[in-house]
This record gives sequence, structure tokens and C-alpha cells, in this order.
Amino acid sequence: MTDRRGIARRQFLAAAVAIGGSAALSACLGREAPTIPRGPTDRSDYPARQHAWNDVLPRDDHGNVKPPRHRVILSLELPGTAPPTATDRETVAAALDGVERAYARSGDGLLLTLSYGPTYFDRYPDALPEGLDLPRPGPLSPFEDPARDEPDAVLHLASNHASAVLGAEQALRGTEPTVNGVDQPDAALTDVFTVADRRTGFVGAGLPADHDDVDGVPDGAVDDDAPLYMGFKSGFEKNQAGEDRVTIPAGPFAGGTTQHLSTLRLDLEQWYEQDDRWQREAKMFCPHHAETNAVEGVGDNLGTDSGVDGCRDTDRAAREMGVVGHTQKTAAVRRDDEPLLLRRDFNSTDDGHAGLHFLSLQASIADFVTTREAMNGTDVAADSAVGERTNNGILQYVQTLRRGNFLVPPRQHRSLPTPRPA
Repeated sequence: MTDRRGIARRQFLAAAVAIGGSAALSACLGREAPTIPRGPTDRSDYPARQHAWNDVLPRDDHGNVKPPRHRVILSLELPGTAPPTATDRETVAAALDGVERAYARSGDGLLLTLSYGPTYFDRYPDALPEGLDLPRPGPLSPFEDPARDEPDAVLHLASNHASAVLGAEQALRGTEPTVNGVDQPDAALTDVFTVADRRTGFVGAGLPADHDDVDGVPDGAVDDDAPLYMGFKSGFEKNQAGEDRVTIPAGPFAGGTTQHLSTLRLDLEQWYEQDDRWQREAKMFCPHHAETNAVEGVGDNLGTDSGVDGCRDTDRAAREMGVVGHTQKTAAVRRDDEPLLLRRDFNSTDDGHAGLHFLSLQASIADFVTTREAMNGTDVAADSAVGERTNNGILQYVQTLRRGNFLVPPRQHRSLPTPRPA
């Protein structure tokens, strides 16, 4: 759908999320005119897991979860170095309660998580429970030097409606006393935190093609059906960890999870202008898929599984074809025949450049490190013509700008938890 000026509606909405603020919210409400469901008065039956999203998200024709299209991530800082007070906790809890009354817990309402980094827990004399590892971030390959992303907390807002993420954000900033027809409490996150950084983005068919007028991606190169800038579908059901897999099983934070957040810069000129379809398919999936034309279009024909179990092993592919696939490398990292990571990443035009905010959930940050090391393909690069980055999956096209590690507590501890909650 386009308006009389020829501006695509979906393009306008994603751009409004990127801009943010009350004016953008008003513009979205005028353009979307959405009927967004409100949260119930009694939310005592909401799941203990903040990250329990899949049961309230739509699925495609194959049964894959369809991620929320619009995203906002706020990096939050607490003033000083002292632990927060009981009043601070009550304020944060009231602010979150307000937006959950305004928006139902669903893809067409609002989904959110509030997570905490190592610097937040450093202000307490007690350490996190034994066995709960929350390391400070650092480089995870020999060719990267990311900045440490270390806010005290990270708020992730997601919805299929641009006006929902913007409305929730403005309510939590204390600038909108009523959102979605629901009066908000006299409490805001910004009464306790300062907003240190704001990141935005999108995922879903058509949105990357609508936003190819930024650096890092050639104009008109992205398929109109592609949900991500690199042109292929992601998030196949059998290539994602389940929410049970990524949940912390025991201890005071049982029901929580850990979150890794990387800011990635995409440089796709060669991907689209020099690499042909065979090379893109081989590097994203595996050379066997490229040889057999296994992937049609953006990959909807693959159903719920990328199918890389049928590829040659990485060593053989590297020796015989001189290239290994990204999915081929990471698919080898499994436990009980299930991947270790649940990805909830999305594309971005932050800073005027094509990017990816890679957000993954896992029971332990060590699971992310293991998967990321497999993505490096260091072993195949040492024993074949595959380079450290060239023809080594998609490494050549991705630059890691910053990394951060966070704990997503269970719902009952999401408002400024102590390291040893009762």
C-alpha cells in the first residue's frame, strides 16, 4: 500500500521507528490506525520466562515462528555505583506494568525483555550464583576488535505494529501519559535509568528491500520477498533452539536466560554485485545446496529446516569446493540434536549503514561462544584453500562493531534484581 506521495506504508513505519519520539508515534498512529489488543487486568498467569514469546507469535505456512517486524533496543545506565533502592525497584516494576496493561503479550501487541549486564551486578558485594557465568564481552575471532557494549541494562521492545514499540518506549520514558487508550502510572524507567543508546530495526519480507538506500547494500539488490538484507530466510524451526533449551534450569534465576547482543556492520556490495547466485547460496548454506539448486528464491521451499545435514562435512567441502557455508559450520554445534542458540536478530539502518543487531538467547554465554567459534571456521581455513574470511561462510561481509553479554532474569526478578534473589 502506498500513499499519494508514493511512499510505501511499511517503509514509512520502519523509518518512524528509527526516528523515534512522540511525533513519530503520532505519525504512525495516523498511518497504521491500528486496533492493538490491550493486556488483561490480571496478568498473574503470564509465563515466568520473559523470553517466552513463541507461543504468542504467528507462524508461517510451514510452522516457523514469524518474528515481530519492528524493534527498539534501549541501553540503560544507572547513576552512580551504589545498588538501587527498593523505591527504584517499585518504580521500574510500575513502569513495566503500565505498558503491559496497555499492550497484550503478543506479536500484534507488545513483547519485551529487560536484561542486565556485568556492570550492573558489579555494584553489589555478592557475586552471581555459582554456575551462572556472565563474562565481560571481548573479541571471539582473530580478525575482530569489537568495542565492549556494557550498559547496566538493555530493554528490547518488539511488535508487528510500529506504533506499539513507539508507544511503549514513550510511556517508559514518561512522555506519554496514555498509550493505546490506557492511562500510564506516574512512574517511568527514566525516573531510575538514563538512556545511553537507542538501536532500532526491522525483520520481515519487504522491509530490507524498502531500506536499501543506505551504505553497505546496493540499491535494488535485495529481493522484495527477503526478510533480511542478505537475501535469504533465517530462523528455520529446526535450526533454532527451543525456549526450553535456552532457559536456565536451576538456581535463583531459573526460568531466565542469557542474552548476547552484537552490533554488526554489513558490507554487501561484493555479495550482490560480484558474487553470483551460486556463490551466495554456497556461502550462506553450503556448496552442495548451490550445486543442486536446493534453495528457491529466499528459501521458503526449505520448510522448517535449512537442510544442511545433507551437505558434505566442512573439511571435505573446503578441500573439494574451496568454500564452506555459514549454516553448514554453525549447524555442527548441537546438543541432543538441537541447536544451542535461539536467535532474535534483526536488520537496521542505524547510522545510515546496513547492519544487523544479532541478538541470541542461550542457557549460558558459553553456548554462544562455542557457536561463534564454529562460525569462525578456523580449522578449515588452516587446512584448505578457504581463507580466514574469504569463502568462509559470510565472514567477509560482516564486521563486528561491539559485543555485550546480559542476564535476562525470570519475570519475578526483572525489576533491578540482586545477584542472589530470594
